[in-house]
Amino acid sequence: MAAMIDVQDVTKRFGNVLAVDHCSLKVEKGTITGLIGPNGAGKTTLFNMVAGTFPPSSGRILLEGEDVTGLKAHELFNRGLLRTFQIAQEFSHMTALENLMMVPPHQLGENIFNACFRRHMVMDQENETRRKAEDVMALVRLTHVKNEKAGNLSGGQKKLLELGRVMMANPRVVLLDEIAAGVNRTLLNDLAAVVQRLNQEEGLTFFVIEHDMDLIARLCDPVIVMAAGSVMIEGPMSEIRENPEVIEAYFGGTTAAAE
Repeated sequence: MAAMIDVQDVTKRFGNVLAVDHCSLKVEKGTITGLIGPNGAGKTTLFNMVAGTFPPSSGRILLEGEDVTGLKAHELFNRGLLRTFQIAQEFSHMTALENLMMVPPHQLGENIFNACFRRHMVMDQENETRRKAEDVMALVRLTHVKNEKAGNLSGGQKKLLELGRVMMANPRVVLLDEIAAGVNRTLLNDLAAVVQRLNQEEGLTFFVIEHDMDLIARLCDPVIVMAAGSVMIEGPMSEIRENPEVIEAYFGGTTAAAE
């Protein structure tokens, strides 16, 4: 069976700067795979290439065996690969529920002819979208703020909302970028629980960049460590914490820093 994401000998240069250096890794279907490493390791650049922000300078990226190298983010969206951002990208003047209802593509009401002459079809689809959005709201534990303007939500609630928006698109794989950033511990526990539930009950694959090692240890197996633009080591977090090369490169040279 093909891996969900297969990065093959990928390189990325920005002028004279080599950000990713002949990097190869796989995210297996049904896993929550973590990606960690020191600042400047190339994690975000790799993530951005997988997500379609920009193409690699060389190498290939496969999605379940299909070559998607260089495809744009909206093209990957249509193939079921979605991402969240370190800073949530909500529609601040719309309610939380409306943010979710905006997501599904090809809605009938977007067509003027349908809006004028097929109003019953438009309303039926809108009601179905609303029902799904309500279900997703419950899943991500935001029902109590569904009518609140998204811009008024806390940082953690915005992260949950962004995860909800992803779920409205029926993804196959989700790239999570620093979900712990700016989130208090209570809401972070909610986020982690939602990710675990989606993985275990829905079989959804996750690829996670994160600096919170406790969260990585809780969620991810395997964990991939990058340094200097390429993969250093891969394995369970219990082994990663004890690896001398990782401790030196990432945790500052002391075992205590890795705990």
